[in-house]
Amino acid sequence: MNISTDKPRKTSSRDKQKINELLTRGVEEIIDRDHLKKQLESGKQLRVKLGIDPTSPNLHLGRSIPLLKLRDFQELGHQVVFIVGDATGVIGDTSDKDSERPMLTREDVEKNLATYKEQVGKILDLEKTEFRYNSEWLNELSYDEIGEHAGVFSLAEFISRDNIRRRLDAGTRVSLRELLYPLMQGYDSVAIKADVELGGTDQRFNLLAGRTLQSHFGQEPQDILMNPLVAGTDGRKMSSSWGNTVNLTDEPNDMFGKIMSVPDELITEYFTYMTRVPMEQVAEYTKAMKDGANPRDYKVLLGKAIVSFYHSEADAEKAEAHFVNTFGKKQTPDEMPELSPKSTNIVDVLIEAGFASSKGDARRAIDGGGVRVNEDAVSSYDLDVKSSDVVNKGKRHFVRIV
Repeated sequence: MNISTDKPRKTSSRDKQKINELLTRGVEEIIDRDHLKKQLESGKQLRVKLGIDPTSPNLHLGRSIPLLKLRDFQELGHQVVFIVGDATGVIGDTSDKDSERPMLTREDVEKNLATYKEQVGKILDLEKTEFRYNSEWLNELSYDEIGEHAGVFSLAEFISRDNIRRRLDAGTRVSLRELLYPLMQGYDSVAIKADVELGGTDQRFNLLAGRTLQSHFGQEPQDILMNPLVAGTDGRKMSSSWGNTVNLTDEPNDMFGKIMSVPDELITEYFTYMTRVPMEQVAEYTKAMKDGANPRDYKVLLGKAIVSFYHSEADAEKAEAHFVNTFGKKQTPDEMPELSPKSTNIVDVLIEAGFASSKGDARRAIDGGGVRVNEDAVSSYDLDVKSSDVVNKGKRHFVRIV
């Protein structure tokens, strides 16, 4: 654990430029902006908190937005605190959900968080990061203490949240368990004495709960910096449950290919939120596309920027070449997985290859024209494959039948 110091450091003109970008790039809302700016310019070392629940084994680019912001704070000399929500993850946050989130088991949580530190280390300097698990303090609370925390809030405050209000109006069940989550996240801020907390706009109520509980316990309320939510490769909100994510653990070719499938209108957002390409350069790219330049060229630059960051420049060059050879020239890869299917029916093959989760999913892929055998589109559910056939779904998934 890195032990921080409160000794102020001199703020240089370069730091002031970084502070300005920190407060604007990829930022949707700040509470309290004037106070946070003053704190940053004072040179005081702040404790900056970000918590992520291990609801999936993989962190994705949507999660990288606050993580990159945490890195920005770290580069300015502040003490960053990354919290793995191994306790909150069991309860489940419904901030962005239209239905009750199922409780995870302790085993699920432990399995999911196994490589979180390694993944976070792709963005943060772990030697300068305070890496914590909120079970350290949340699992030690008594009912008396939980009752004290709950007494600070009213039921009316909880049910006034948009998604909770919609569910209640629709007659959808809202469990009492869901009321606990904001208390837990809020108490995280008390436990680690946060000066700043980062999070998405969907977390607004939970982030404010931290300020409320800090005031209750005699601490100065944390400032809050919220990032916007972004769409995934299919245009919907990036979410592991929808499978539209670009994961930090993806191999270079897969990562690059996923970026190339992102809708054109998201190119500028991805550059702004998910990279640290200078904003002047991002503005030039945006203007060029508005003036008629081919968005594909800038998507290539985006893919290379992201692959370079999480892997290397050499990997990015190879991934681009692979993409061009595979998709730009309508060629199949030289190397691909092999499959000896139990059934030769194309629907069954798609499931065995992992290209579809069910027969219905496989049939929808066929109906959408996304399935090919030897580069010919499949139109029938009854097609049988034979040895040496190459089956592919979309632009990235290939398998050879043996």
